[in-house]
Amino acid sequence: MTDLKVEPRGLAPAQLAQYIQHTRIEAGLTRDDMLAHVAECVQFGFNAAMVPGAWVEFVARELAGTGIEIASAVDFPIVGTMTPVGKAAEGAELVRLGATQLDIGVQIGWLRDGLFDEFREDIAGVVRASGVPVKVMLELPLLTTSEREAAVELSMDAGALYLKNASAGNVEIANADSIRYLAERTRPGVRVKASGGIKSYAQALELLSAGAALLGTSAGVDIVSGAENEFTESY
Repeated sequence: MTDLKVEPRGLAPAQLAQYIQHTRIEAGLTRDDMLAHVAECVQFGFNAAMVPGAWVEFVARELAGTGIEIASAVDFPIVGTMTPVGKAAEGAELVRLGATQLDIGVQIGWLRDGLFDEFREDIAGVVRASGVPVKVMLELPLLTTSEREAAVELSMDAGALYLKNASAGNVEIANADSIRYLAERTRPGVRVKASGGIKSYAQALELLSAGAALLGTSAGVDIVSGAENEFTESY
């Protein structure tokens, strides 16, 4: 896993790429779209290619030997609609096809109902079945204070290795307050991924400074390419 080894404010654009999980998950993607995505991951040295499950095998084959992670999402984009058995089976299948990391939705309704054992086991089932790092999309803006606290603890109890503020920008624009909230509560070995509307170099640095270890964004190329001017003007 990636650890931040330099002061975030001193990260040059080329260094920033290693924290970005380059995301392309919209519907209707073609082979050419995926080839372009793979090429961008290699060109800029992104941490991972985040792609839909249907494209995991293809992308894993194209990125073989590059050291770039293959990430995909389970129980997404309509979070919390899959059965635990289905979610675990999908996670295991994606790993068989080449995924090395999984981002998963959580059962917010169960959390609200106080079904804590069921909430935890839903995550744990994917952890056990997949055997790869699992990132839980906690959807923090949808939770009360007590629900947030429970979700964080139960996710770590389940074996999740990353806490993620939200699944996408329509839930929350990644911000320092949410990332700091999670970073202050992580146990040893657990890290934070920031996700949702990450568009600029300055925003990326702010999130890393707040405690994020990874950044999920579809604007990775724009951030890294456009960062050169911001970096030059600032230092």
